[in-house]
Amino acid sequence: MTPPVEYTLPLNEAKGIGSVILKPDSAALIAGVGIHPFPIWPDDRGYFLEVGRTGEGAIGEFPFQSTQVSAALSYPGTIKAFHIHRYQTDCWVATAGMFQVALADLRSDSPTFGKINTLYIGSLRPWKIMIPPGVAHGYKVIGAEPGMLVYVTDRTYNPDDEGRIAYDHPGIHYDWELQHK
Repeated sequence: MTPPVEYTLPLNEAKGIGSVILKPDSAALIAGVGIHPFPIWPDDRGYFLEVGRTGEGAIGEFPFQSTQVSAALSYPGTIKAFHIHRYQTDCWVATAGMFQVALADLRSDSPTFGKINTLYIGSLRPWKIMIPPGVAHGYKVIGAEPGMLVYVTDRTYNPDDEGRIAYDHPGIHYDWELQHK
């Protein structure tokens, strides 16, 4: 039996959303997180998008024999946060709706330890997000439509590899409320 996932919380004092990431190569992006824009091909029947190809692109390094593909449909206003993994890398692809994605670097040996990122992804910003182990992650579905998140992981689900942190944990102190900017 593997011991539970351990992490260090930086204890952010001010509630906030950290750095809003507006471009894939942003200097404010948490170390090891990758953003990969993807094309959407719409026509009069709907649209097509490619989540990934084995051995290519964002998931090119994922081992074929242990990769898992899953999907989650969430209703508007739903918050699912925070998850963290010791070993697993996630590739998130928002296939419908819009998401406010929160990332928090809880790797004490990382150059971006304690940093928080917010990314707005989905139908208006088609980005794949690669989330490395040790980066806590969660989302809120924003807008009036449900959101569909497809995620590819580099290993099959193992409950011993997953940690959970409350969405309102004072160590992350993420502000899920509307920002009114």
